[in-house]
Amino acid sequence: MLLHIVARGKLGRSPEADLLDRYAKRLAWPFRHTELPETGGKIPDFQTPYRLVLLDERGKAMPSEDFAALLGRWRDDGVRETRFVIGAADGHSEAERKEADLLFAFGAMTWPHLLARAMLAEQLWRATSILAGHPYHRSG
Repeated sequence: MLLHIVARGKLGRSPEADLLDRYAKRLAWPFRHTELPETGGKIPDFQTPYRLVLLDERGKAMPSEDFAALLGRWRDDGVRETRFVIGAADGHSEAERKEADLLFAFGAMTWPHLLARAMLAEQLWRATSILAGHPYHRSG
C-alpha cells in the first residue's frame, strides 16, 4: 500500500526535511510526498481505492500499535493508497472533514506543519515496523 503525505506549503531545505527524508528512506512500503500550494491546488489522484486521513486538531489520537493495526487492516482489505493530508494554517474545511476516513491528531497540542510531516513519517515507519514484526519498545 502506498503511504502518501500530501501537505500545503514548501518544506524546502530544513532540519524537518532531513527528518522526513530519513524516515521515508527507512520505509519498506511505497512512499510519496506531495507538496501543494498554500491555497488552491487539488490533491492528485494517483491510485484507487484509497483512504483519506486528515491530520486535524479535532482528530483522534491513538497509540502506535493501534495506528499500525489500522494500516494493516486497510492494506489487507486491498486499499492501494492511504493519503495523509496536512492542511494549510487554517486547517481543513467541514466538507473535507466529512469526506475523510479518519481525522487523526498527534494529541491536543498544536504542532508546526513542517514538524508534523516529519512526525507523521516517523509514525508511518514505526507502524510498518510493528506490522513487520520488529520489536517495539513499548510492547510487552
